[in-house]
Amino acid sequence: MRLAKWAHDLAESLLADSLPTRWAHSQRVYSQALTLAPALGDDAELLAAAAIAHDVGYAKVAVDTGQHMIDGARYLRDVVGADPRLCSVVAFHTSSPWEAVELGLDEALAEFGPAEPALVDAITYCDLTSSPVGALVDPAERLKEVLDRYGPDHVVFRAVSAARPELLARVARIRERSHEVQPSRIS
Repeated sequence: MRLAKWAHDLAESLLADSLPTRWAHSQRVYSQALTLAPALGDDAELLAAAAIAHDVGYAKVAVDTGQHMIDGARYLRDVVGADPRLCSVVAFHTSSPWEAVELGLDEALAEFGPAEPALVDAITYCDLTSSPVGALVDPAERLKEVLDRYGPDHVVFRAVSAARPELLARVARIRERSHEVQPSRIS
């Protein structure tokens, strides 16, 4: 868990004091990632690291394009020299591709591709099951909360609206994959 510890310390240094609610959310996303470890095998630590660091693009020192997924990935890559796969998972998490299209940042996102579908599914599941304040939440309710918070004139609203079916499909794939690795209960 060396990579995850490193990412945890970095994210805490960037978010805990200046963005405490974002930090609480990131901690829940991390704890959700830990629950997926049996289904992820060798990629469990990478997901844990990406989960805790997925929102570092909101930190003032990381803001560049205004799209936090790309900004976080660039900060991880350019400032701290993080593993390229970690940067990719952060760059592609949740509705990033849809937001990148809305903002004309397709080429910036492509710097981190191609995305790894299984890891993008997993980070999306973790993000959408974590409320903005760090509580467990139903993914459909989480998406409704995002849409309500931003409103129809905002890029995030448009991106999440377009992405919603795929985001919920990602959650379903992870739930199915997690269910498959659970030991059978014998009565």
